[in-house]
Amino acid sequence: CGGTKQSPINVDTAQAIFSPDLRPIQLSGYSLPANQLLKLKNNGHTVVLELPDSLALAGGYAQQYRAAQLHLHWGSPAGAGSEHTVNGRRFAAEIHVVHYNTKYDSLTEAMVHPDGLAVLGAFLEVGHGENQYYHEILKHLHEIQEVGQETLVPGFNIAGLLPANLKLYFHYNGSLTTPPCYQTVKWTIFNQTMLLSHHQMSVLVSTLKSPEDELLQDNYRPVQGLHGRQVLASFQTTPSVKLAPG
Repeated sequence: CGGTKQSPINVDTAQAIFSPDLRPIQLSGYSLPANQLLKLKNNGHTVVLELPDSLALAGGYAQQYRAAQLHLHWGSPAGAGSEHTVNGRRFAAEIHVVHYNTKYDSLTEAMVHPDGLAVLGAFLEVGHGENQYYHEILKHLHEIQEVGQETLVPGFNIAGLLPANLKLYFHYNGSLTTPPCYQTVKWTIFNQTMLLSHHQMSVLVSTLKSPEDELLQDNYRPVQGLHGRQVLASFQTTPSVKLAPG
């Protein structure tokens, strides 16, 4: 995991380059019927929801990507646990929706290729009300407390786990944040955050167990060096400065 294009990173909004070519992310097939059951699993380092490959990215990326799974990263009651940071600020938690390039047959095959993966990331924060979409996952965590346990979750609108505004985001080339850390991920980090209730966040950070039979907490990787990589933004992150003549 020692490469020069590792993730996560700190997004410095002053250094991000506005790129008008970055189109709004468009989701296809994300609303699932309740009779379509999805596997939810504690894999020892996060909670994973397996997604059918009928979910796809229909816009925002030059190539076609279909969904494979989503998972979360979080902290503890004592501190925040997002993987990416913005201007040095860490958010309470972070969701990653993992997609693979349709030119490959599977996530496993795609993840070794430079154009293999596209991951959508969004930050979670504590707000006032319950988040009905996150409730669809969080209400089942007590069923998968032990490592390796899995349960089935009725389908719901997966798009509800992501921001309503899919136009504003940061984009950079990076890696998986867990071994083998393949540097094959085109990252999209949304600017708008998702709000969960205080209770929901506490369920997230204090329910699952780790392989050591302790609470699974702080399952985020520290930020990695940019090594000259550019971070693009789909929007103007800083006020335009008019330069004086000469």
